[in-house]
Amino acid sequence: MSERILGLDEAGRGSVLGPLVVGGFCCEVDDLPEVVAVGARDSKRLSPERRSEVYAHLAAIGTRRSVALAPRTIDRYVADGRLNELELEAFARIVRALRPDVAFVDACDPNAERFGRKLEALAGGSTRVDSRHKADRDLPVVGAASIVAKVRRDAALVALGRRVAESLGTGYPSDPETQACVERHAADGGRVPTWMRRSWATVQRVKRRRPARTLEQYAP
Repeated sequence: MSERILGLDEAGRGSVLGPLVVGGFCCEVDDLPEVVAVGARDSKRLSPERRSEVYAHLAAIGTRRSVALAPRTIDRYVADGRLNELELEAFARIVRALRPDVAFVDACDPNAERFGRKLEALAGGSTRVDSRHKADRDLPVVGAASIVAKVRRDAALVALGRRVAESLGTGYPSDPETQACVERHAADGGRVPTWMRRSWATVQRVKRRRPARTLEQYAP
């Protein structure tokens, strides 16, 4: 049996709506040519339709795994300046579950080596970790992981939109449809829904713009 390798990446880190999804794809080194052949690469370079096709093909080559992190959890970690640590914990869960020989991770820390050392320790030390910037672009196994994360993140957002019966857009602050959703929920200064990341600047800006209450509104 050849060496088992794992790719790790995330999707939705910058989104204001819905979960951050950490994705993993594990296969044997000997299967890498097939991973490349089905079109695994950085998910940002693929159309949604093509991502879904590659995602389906990956099931026959290796193991797909993901962890979804809810907005409330994200807000709690952001409040302490520990968003990277939250991702590390989620990555480590996947490493411990799949126990590859080597894990390749797209580092979200400016210091990729430090990120790798932390992940290796959290994962228990039996898996060697190779942490890099732009790993989703340069390594097919991490590109595959980015597809897993993105497809499952997109599916979660679609399911959320159906559940709350709202138009959410992509969930990113630059999307006008997402901006309109934030305005609907945060403009009155009240509590935002649990599926919205209240710690994000986009939400806080809208909440700060809420209209001032008049004296008449305080009257019994």
